[in-house]
Amino acid sequence: SFYEELLSHGILKPLTAPVEGMVVREGSCNYVAPQGISSVVKYYLEQSGADVSYEQHVTHISLREGRWEVSRKAGPPEQFDVVILTMPVPQILQLQGDIVNIINESQKQQLESVSYSSRYALGLFYEAGTGIAVPWAARYIADNPCIRFISIDNKKRNIESPEVGPSVVVHTTVTFGSEHLDSDPAEVQQIILSHLQRIVPSLPKPSSIKCQKWRYSQVTRAVPSCPGRMILHTQPLLICAGDGFTRSNFDGCMESAMSLAEAVKPHL
Repeated sequence: SFYEELLSHGILKPLTAPVEGMVVREGSCNYVAPQGISSVVKYYLEQSGADVSYEQHVTHISLREGRWEVSRKAGPPEQFDVVILTMPVPQILQLQGDIVNIINESQKQQLESVSYSSRYALGLFYEAGTGIAVPWAARYIADNPCIRFISIDNKKRNIESPEVGPSVVVHTTVTFGSEHLDSDPAEVQQIILSHLQRIVPSLPKPSSIKCQKWRYSQVTRAVPSCPGRMILHTQPLLICAGDGFTRSNFDGCMESAMSLAEAVKPHL
């Protein structure tokens, strides 16, 4: 039903563009978000009617007279009746305040067992009208130590337009990501570009480039035998969820969200 709803609103569309080297599992369907994956999140936030504040870096969570006091890097602390944490699991364990003692030993062990892969993403942006002469929209690379995936993003999303310049997205291998996790980003960018030049020598010079480090890219080991969520404190409710409690794909996120909604509903 989630897919049907997103398809009916044009948030998702079936993937029709040619993707080289993709492992196709029998009976599975592949979709693409024409306006980018953030459009899925924005759609649900809009449906919720929630008042969303961005760029709030939470540092402490403490109990104050039956409510949660949440402190952040900038601005005064705020109080809440329910707190839901869906950031990567290692970041939950970095939070300070009463939460440190609220997480019991068994929960702590389970949370500490979660692991993530790390990788870099490189975006190359071009002026409108630039031609990129390759026969594919995206390609998985099997034999390169640095690059795992290349996508001509507008082609993959099937939104090619003469007014909008094309963009190329490159994802590194997991091994390269972990080996260069603390390297200088400018250095990493040059290494990726040199490999890209060898794989796609016909690629024109971009007008701008952005290199992005994903320290927590995909879950490689989720919380063991956990039904999509973990309740850290019941009254007031403090609960965590996300792909670290299921798996890193859309279905995993939805499973966790439904499990979370079920747990939160009685507290509203």
